[in-house]
Amino acid sequence: MSEKVSRRHFLKRLTFGTLSVIGLSYGGYYYAHDVEPRWLNIVQSVVKSKRIPKSFNDFKIVQITDTHIGFQYKVKELRKLINTVNNQNPDLVVFTGDLTDNPSKMEEFTYQEIISVMSKIKAPYGKYWIYGNHDHGGYGTDHIREVMKDSGFKLLQNETTKISINQDYINLSGLDDILLGKPEPSTLIPNAEKEQFNVLLCHEPDFAKTMTNYPFDLQLSGHSHGGQIQLPFIGYIVTPHLGTEYVEGSFELGERPLKLYVSRGLGTTRLPFRFLCRPEINVYTLQSNSV
Repeated sequence: MSEKVSRRHFLKRLTFGTLSVIGLSYGGYYYAHDVEPRWLNIVQSVVKSKRIPKSFNDFKIVQITDTHIGFQYKVKELRKLINTVNNQNPDLVVFTGDLTDNPSKMEEFTYQEIISVMSKIKAPYGKYWIYGNHDHGGYGTDHIREVMKDSGFKLLQNETTKISINQDYINLSGLDDILLGKPEPSTLIPNAEKEQFNVLLCHEPDFAKTMTNYPFDLQLSGHSHGGQIQLPFIGYIVTPHLGTEYVEGSFELGERPLKLYVSRGLGTTRLPFRFLCRPEINVYTLQSNSV
């Protein structure tokens, strides 16, 4: 009798354990596929430097990056994002690459929807963007440029522009994509501008090591997606080339120093999951350290 009870108990436990594993696996799949990719985080950072003019105290830069529209992130998610961005009251908005996942598969109607949504972002000191590797891929170079232009964003492709308040200004530079573009960092900051506060938009974060050879104070990057999936004791699962060393967060490099911020971005690529790696937009508030 006891042998039958033990056998029945064993089979019951085995069945329950099997169902639990299946349930947890499904729950984990649902969370990583449907919940966390839509659970937006707003990351606030204060950037201090003696080179920031006092008139730029509390100046807000909002960074959006790596939407990869068409893979998992859809226009409806982008539409929800706009109010969140505008509610930050940004002075300046920057988009650091990878608007769509595969430009060659995007329909014209979707592009028009993107324009309608992105044009609603408000920033009194302008909206700027740079190419990511996915923007250049799939014949996207021209398409994405026109979409962003029609959305009110100015392209910085190996270019620098001045952001001015009264008689003061900071320099905002943008590099062409490192992987598929033709970056020309030596053309960005002339000798006369070395002591200004110089901000760089560069899609791939690991290129910051090279940029320590140039007079930049702040680099804003995306590309890495924060690893997209993070597992305890294992770490980052999805890290693209030039996004493996500086995957998320902030870093200081070089003697100047160069402050690097790496955003997890909004969308996904390669795998339609986020786990322990919520999508984010980033708000940088400038503070002058000048005496």
